[in-house]
Amino acid sequence: MDIIEKLLDIPDIEIENIELNEKGDIIITVRSTIGITRCRKCGRRSSKLHGHDEAIMLRHLPILGRKTYIRICPARYRCTHCEGKPTTTQKLQWYKERSPCTIAYEKHILLQLVNSTVSDVSIKEDIGYGVVMGVIHRHIESKVNWDNIKRLNVIGLDEIALKKGHKDFVVIVTARDCGNITILAVLNDRKKSTVKAFLSSIPERLKKTVTTVCSDMYDGYINAAKEVFGEDVVVVIDRFHVAKLYRGGLDNLRKKEIARLKTELAEEEHKKLKGVMWLLRKNAKDLVDKESEVLERLFKHSPMLEIAYKLCNDLTDIFDSDISKSEAQVKINDWMDKAIKSGLTCLNNFLSTLDTRMCEIVNYFISRQTSGFVEGLNNKIKVIKRRCYGILNVKHLFQRIHLDLNGYSLFT
Repeated sequence: MDIIEKLLDIPDIEIENIELNEKGDIIITVRSTIGITRCRKCGRRSSKLHGHDEAIMLRHLPILGRKTYIRICPARYRCTHCEGKPTTTQKLQWYKERSPCTIAYEKHILLQLVNSTVSDVSIKEDIGYGVVMGVIHRHIESKVNWDNIKRLNVIGLDEIALKKGHKDFVVIVTARDCGNITILAVLNDRKKSTVKAFLSSIPERLKKTVTTVCSDMYDGYINAAKEVFGEDVVVVIDRFHVAKLYRGGLDNLRKKEIARLKTELAEEEHKKLKGVMWLLRKNAKDLVDKESEVLERLFKHSPMLEIAYKLCNDLTDIFDSDISKSEAQVKINDWMDKAIKSGLTCLNNFLSTLDTRMCEIVNYFISRQTSGFVEGLNNKIKVIKRRCYGILNVKHLFQRIHLDLNGYSLFT
């Protein structure tokens, strides 16, 4: 059990039992090793055990893609000092009262929200929309214990729309140092003043350790970072948001062209274009022959869409290239000339952004920093899950975790 307890990384507990339920979820029953609690009335320590509350099930970090739950019966202690000798339920530091998740899993949810949406995370994690919202609200404006942080290195600023139509934003602030990812804060709005106030609150000893700030294209974040850190820190517009903008232009053109072709083509011919949205988003190198044939058929009817598609792929190739910032700027400037000469209007919004934010965009090529750092871990876990498909023995499951992670922390 020792290796499992280390992997869980939950303090002050002992594992009593591990089982797989009928759905294949991992249920780990634990008990607290702390034999005291503080009385809810007088605050003095009490060690007189009065029994246990009913068992609670807390969602924990997934193991090899399987849902994992921690089961515990919280201990109750009787105070011998207060009149009436009231009882108090023990509170442990690794979960919050009335939360259906462990704190570690809540942090996992917040990381999953980076470059994603509440709905996407709800579906991907198979948890209720309300659970994700609860995690966000519990972490808004919670105090940061700066004493536990040695250095920051890269700070990421990523916004999440709490409502459809991009309304009521919160900002997740993360830090990454040597692969260790930390949720610093969840800010309750995306105003420049709010972001600047938080960045200004970072202790001076930690400000000196910041090398890069990764952000989307929102001027408020960029200007707040520059005003707080000055010229000492590189501000990078996250590659994910750059790609989202130019791919968005391609997608808008696709919608218009598909609507046009629906009126001009025979129904049978139009049906042959089914699924082109996903094919246009797929990496061109990963297309199979049948998929390439569908795109060729589409481009035959819409030459403009082919030009836009190739321009987007050319830009992606530049970002995938191992080149310097100066080389990247030359290549992107050449790309801009081609885009302008093409006569396409679907990329005008992106071209305007390049004009105003070229410096922050090409800063990506200095050390290729991005706030999309969660993806590498997700992909690694998917690979392990495929290798371990069909493993039902929990002991073997944990052995495979130990053998296959190759330096990745499953419990980031």
